[in-house]
Amino acid sequence: MTTANEIADKIAGELGLTKVQAKMIVESVFEQITQAAKNGAETNVPGFGRFKVKETPEREGRNPATGATIKIAAAKKLTFTPAKAVKDALNG
Repeated sequence: MTTANEIADKIAGELGLTKVQAKMIVESVFEQITQAAKNGAETNVPGFGRFKVKETPEREGRNPATGATIKIAAAKKLTFTPAKAVKDALNG
């Protein structure tokens, strides 16, 4: 698993920034993606992929312990679709 701190450390090393500066950049990128999602906007990073909000409707489910039917509330979730370059890198 790679963490935000590990990403920031790699950026700091590659670009000659301090770890604090790099961490601020990484956190800012994540915050911008989050804000766009909250506003219902899609974020497209060319060569990397697309972040998009998907709405799931209310549905019925089962409690696995009791077998009782329960309602699962409608929700929004953030999905990621990798760009072709990323797919190719994973499968190449």
